[in-house]
Amino acid sequence: MSITMITLALAGKPNCGKSTFFKAATLADVEIANYPFTTIDANHGVAYARVPCPCRELGLDCGQCTDGVRFIGVGLVDVAGLVPDAHLGKGLGNQFLDHLRSADAIIQVVDASGSTDAEGNPVDPGTHDPMEDVRFLRYEMAMWVSGIIEKHLPRLTRAAQGKEPALIEHLAEALAGLSISAEDIRAAVDTTDVDLFKADADALCRFSDELVSINKPMVVLLNKADMATDEMLQKLPAEMIRATAAGELALRNATSAGLIRYLPGDSDFTEIESVEISPQQKKGLAMLRDQMKRFEGTGVQQAINHAVFSTLQMIVVYPVEDETHFTDGKDRVLPDAFLMKKGSNPRDLAFRVHTDIGKGFLHAIDARTKMRIKDTTELKDGDIIRIVSAAK
Repeated sequence: MSITMITLALAGKPNCGKSTFFKAATLADVEIANYPFTTIDANHGVAYARVPCPCRELGLDCGQCTDGVRFIGVGLVDVAGLVPDAHLGKGLGNQFLDHLRSADAIIQVVDASGSTDAEGNPVDPGTHDPMEDVRFLRYEMAMWVSGIIEKHLPRLTRAAQGKEPALIEHLAEALAGLSISAEDIRAAVDTTDVDLFKADADALCRFSDELVSINKPMVVLLNKADMATDEMLQKLPAEMIRATAAGELALRNATSAGLIRYLPGDSDFTEIESVEISPQQKKGLAMLRDQMKRFEGTGVQQAINHAVFSTLQMIVVYPVEDETHFTDGKDRVLPDAFLMKKGSNPRDLAFRVHTDIGKGFLHAIDARTKMRIKDTTELKDGDIIRIVSAAK
């Protein structure tokens, strides 16, 4: 079976809580400390998108979910902290930017409490504007891409001989290492109306900014929101996710220790009555519950789900081999859950399962209705599909 995992990158300045978010989301053993550049090399792990499992509505026990909640793996990369002028090599800039090449989307972790300056050094809470951090990441990435384009553009414009489609194809080849496609470039050209044959530095920056927004869409996570006042948070855009990565990590540790029942993304947790909890632990759990009420959760799972389903426009599809029993060849119920791009069809799913299955595709069956569906039918979130293929 061939499964391609999407990748989310955690980006932001040093000391904003990226490593805490990473550890909470993956339960990986990473170094967390209150000083810049705790993360020198990128940490790679697996986080999970959360969805309701269809087994409950089907009256089945799939054995693949927890209390009717399905968790689907996504790649998560925690990269070195970014500082202003990273595109010029300041800090660990070039290393940071290189680690973003393979990311499908970026979760930008911002210190909502304003207690760290632009380079991640501690300052008095509320003295640094979080929106400066939001703006500078996008700027640094745009300048990075602009620098790469500017380096290649003279040669590419000569090769294109005045033909824009040819220039776009040549540029896509030059930017292939950034996972930037010709379609991305065309969309950025159309949006900005920049003539790449005549573009000056300002036009290239404008074009690159749009290209970054298309190819590396971002979700802004206002971390350390529990340390910020309501007045501070009200000044920040409502669409930015309020979060406490430290709170999520504490909840997961408490769950691992058998103190509480909690699933990532829940808006509350349940204390286990049979377990004795110390007064200090009770106080800590009470504080966590207050924070969760304030933000309707910790924000960590919400950010991952937002990046996967809203930003990247993914849906979940369940391939099966037996549409009557919703099983695979080993009689496992709904064993696989694939994240597919919205607009995908059964033939796309067949290739996702395996290249040979895709090449031998004959037709598909909607397991819920038991009806045959066309290869051009747009799949819906939660679909359970049997692929009929000539491949064995």
